[in-house]
Amino acid sequence: MDKNAACKRITDLRNIIEYHNKRYYQQDAPEISDAEYDRLMRELQELENVYPDDDLATSPTQRVGAAPLAKFVSVAHPSAMFSLANAFSPEEIIDFDSRIKRLAGVDKISYVAEPKIDGLAVNLIYENGIFPRGATRGDGVTGEDVTQNLKTISSLPLKMQIGGGKAIPSFIEIRGEVYIESEPFQKLNRRRIEEGEEPFANPRNAAAGSLRQLDPKITARRPLNIFLYGIGEAQGVNFSTHQEVLQSLKSWGFPVNNLIEEANSIQDCIKYFDHIGAIRKNLPYEIDGIVLKVNDLKLQETLGNVSRNPRWALACKFPATQETTVIKDIIVQVGRTGALTPVAIMQPVNVGGVVVSRATLHNEDEITKKDIRIGDTVVIQRAGDVIPEVVKVVTSKRTGAEKEFHIPHRCPECGSEIVRPEGEVARRCINLACPAQLKEHIRHFASRGGLDIEGLGEKVSSQLFDAGLIQDPSDLYFLTKEQLLKLDHHGDTSAPKLIESIGRAKNPPLDKFIFALGIRNIGEYIAKVLASQFGSLDNLMAASVEELTAINEIGPEIAQSILQFFHEPKNKAVMEKFSKAQVEPLKKVAATNALLQGKSFVFTGTLANMPRNTAKEIVESLGGSVHSSTTAKTTYVVAGSEPGSKLDKARSLGITILTENQFLRLIGR
Repeated sequence: MDKNAACKRITDLRNIIEYHNKRYYQQDAPEISDAEYDRLMRELQELENVYPDDDLATSPTQRVGAAPLAKFVSVAHPSAMFSLANAFSPEEIIDFDSRIKRLAGVDKISYVAEPKIDGLAVNLIYENGIFPRGATRGDGVTGEDVTQNLKTISSLPLKMQIGGGKAIPSFIEIRGEVYIESEPFQKLNRRRIEEGEEPFANPRNAAAGSLRQLDPKITARRPLNIFLYGIGEAQGVNFSTHQEVLQSLKSWGFPVNNLIEEANSIQDCIKYFDHIGAIRKNLPYEIDGIVLKVNDLKLQETLGNVSRNPRWALACKFPATQETTVIKDIIVQVGRTGALTPVAIMQPVNVGGVVVSRATLHNEDEITKKDIRIGDTVVIQRAGDVIPEVVKVVTSKRTGAEKEFHIPHRCPECGSEIVRPEGEVARRCINLACPAQLKEHIRHFASRGGLDIEGLGEKVSSQLFDAGLIQDPSDLYFLTKEQLLKLDHHGDTSAPKLIESIGRAKNPPLDKFIFALGIRNIGEYIAKVLASQFGSLDNLMAASVEELTAINEIGPEIAQSILQFFHEPKNKAVMEKFSKAQVEPLKKVAATNALLQGKSFVFTGTLANMPRNTAKEIVESLGGSVHSSTTAKTTYVVAGSEPGSKLDKARSLGITILTENQFLRLIGR
């Protein structure tokens, strides 16, 4: 390959890889296998080694190309990153406005109101449009150099775009917030649980922990995102308002939150505070308030700072979801994989409108780190407004009567030996017949992600197990109405319904059945891959290590999990019972004459009549496919309210655009 051909191939590869980076990291919708992606990356690296160019610093090879660090290096910020003063009520917001007017000697002030993203603040340096380094906020004066980890965030440009706004400055500090959206966070935690790792407490902790990984390759596997919200020192560019700064950041290709608004009065700011508070639960990311900033930059400079807080900005916090209570006891729960999880039993307390009496303590390392004891007064919160967790101990309220907690040496459910596998934080019960594990296994089998057996929740499955009617999921298919009627709360109506629900689960989609089996390291995505590759349960059960690892998404660890599961004598007996019960999983195949067969859809904006996930399921059930980005192969783009750039691309490509009502008519709704 001559130099001209090589340079063209380098440009093509960079564009292709950046496209697939967005598909994988931002849209959670990969189009190619990891092996194919690795081949593209290796080809690009080899060509760049022979033909390095001026754009090498912005190449995707630089996003995850660094070796693990021994430690982070401290760096000084060119200009200080100040923290913000807080307000917790409309009255305090009005007081802030009055104080600003008094100091500035004016009667009217324009503000910019922004959602306060609950993430990790960072400072990014761009020199002549290129990103050479970035750091955490740290103490506001110095932070940790996390450049290589920041480069893994695919939504963060390594090179500023030349847009319709200001010219690219010779030097600029850009401030942002690294965060993880709620849905990818839940998927990340599910994957960690499936792999035997402890889940993160909340998206902010996950984002902070991911950005501070010494190995950038680990960070690259985390669904990090970023919003840019301001600047520090800048050379070669001038701005008059904060709104102008934000518009320029957008024109340079930086992600800026689309809910930011200009407010012409403090009353508009309070309306914005109320509005964002009302829609907070519907946002795809977590926020804990709003930020108000004086729009006029000269006025910002005149107002200056007090201590480490700018006088011209205010963080307006939503009502706290933290409360104080007392830990009455700590018990240990045994999960489906045998992991022991300590749980705090607390004096019931109302947290954000929900009465909380239990909170997970995750593992013994977490208990030791926070020094949590039975009898302690603690601050608790609902992480993400959902999961109760202990934030800290109020040590000043200790009386000396508190008791230290220790993980038991024997399983609290079956008395078997407890082990802590090397490299894991959780201790595990090694008894495969442990009642607690079996109960969790049955619940997992019947869960919504599994076979979705209606009426078989935690209470009913425990009743069936404790009564000796079931010992594993296959026993469900041999239950009778007469057996159920002998249990509490099962009358002539509920018993037949449960039997009918179990009967409907005799021919589940193959991927659902594989996931429901609870094979370690097999999540919903890998279950779909296995179903697609092997087509039947018999083929999967007979697969060798070589056949399994020949699949791009299946590594040696997953392959061993599958083999061990199907070769375990007790599991073989269970599979035979499934067969006797005539349970026959079916591979889900779209009919060739389906209404939307061969049609591809892209959704943009908010749908009024259904969530996007529901719309996706309907399209797929009718033989169509749903994609995250618009291409020339897209059949329809469905535009809801406030559509994004996908709509503009659809217009430029001449793709048919449907309103939501037109889409509903198309699918017969």
